[in-house]
Amino acid sequence: MTTLAVAAISARMLAESARDDDIDVVALDLFGDADTRRASEEWIRIGEPSKLQIDGALLLSALEALTRQGRVTGWIAGPGFEGQPDVLERGAALLPLIGTQADAVRRVRDPRLFFGCLDEQGIAHPAIRMDAPEDAAGWLLKDAQGSGGSHIQHATALGGATPGEHHYFQREVPGSPMSATFIANGSDAEVLGFNHMIVRPMGGRPFVFCGAVGPVTLPAELASRIRTAVRALAGAFSLRGLGSLDFMLDGDAANVLEVNARPSLSMGLYRRVRRLSATPGMVAAHVRACLHGELPQWPSRTGNVPVQGTEIVYARRALSLDESAARRLATHPDCHDLPSAPTQFEAGEPLCSVSASGSNADEVCAMLRRRREAVHLSLETSE
Repeated sequence: MTTLAVAAISARMLAESARDDDIDVVALDLFGDADTRRASEEWIRIGEPSKLQIDGALLLSALEALTRQGRVTGWIAGPGFEGQPDVLERGAALLPLIGTQADAVRRVRDPRLFFGCLDEQGIAHPAIRMDAPEDAAGWLLKDAQGSGGSHIQHATALGGATPGEHHYFQREVPGSPMSATFIANGSDAEVLGFNHMIVRPMGGRPFVFCGAVGPVTLPAELASRIRTAVRALAGAFSLRGLGSLDFMLDGDAANVLEVNARPSLSMGLYRRVRRLSATPGMVAAHVRACLHGELPQWPSRTGNVPVQGTEIVYARRALSLDESAARRLATHPDCHDLPSAPTQFEAGEPLCSVSASGSNADEVCAMLRRRREAVHLSLETSE
């Protein structure tokens, strides 16, 4: 039986998706949550949870150890490596990296190259610039190596400070944050579906990514334009495996923001389609696309598959999770990324996640809100 390593800030979704396909995994992440460990043969820590950043040295040490043992055939990199292409490259030298390779990640995260490619392809995007605008109103400051939205701030907050080396400015545009989940093979791509992204302000950070709901339906012409954009970018940047394209949707206008060249949280919204069709599971499809160039024959219509949603629950204040609170969380079937006790959380740190399923996106969003509040209430009553 195939055994893979899956590495990310949180590897639970990748580990559970691999289990769908009877693929054994060694999970490498920051948290070692209870459900991550259940879905894995082994768990290895690759960073401190409070820092929300993968420690490259720990990751490489873990891959080197797995290579010596000879029981893992390759590894998949999930969220957390956007700013660490050198770590991806060194990791790939130890154990085959099944996904978009380091050089392609460097290129797709380079704003000059990425937005220049969009211009060449005639793909709409917000205006960008590398130098600070004279009038910062209406501009955002972004870190090209950041993820999760926590790095985004209004350019007016910069004041007279000098932006960092990897930062760029992007014109803020109206609309709803959306994404397209895809699988690519280095030259082409198949879009699995479109998702509404849950983004909200938190602790002085105006655009924190909190979750996703999908699949949602877009008008045919708009959906076709986005699929064409994804396919063009897959070829231009040699994208491989699962990924997502983020865009702002305003009426029938879609402005592309970025590509995440790795499996994202939204992949979990499509696990149920596999159970109702002949398509491979998420990780199996990822591996086939990367190693054999096969793209899944994704159903154009998913029949009665409900809309899925997942949301990260962040701590509103500093708190201590004891055994009683951990057991209380574990009794909720819609609660995931279950932390071990005892654990200390600072305000703004991820506690767990909740999921929901319904007939439409509004219904699912409402259910996620209720379940998020139920988690907070559960933790408050346990203290």
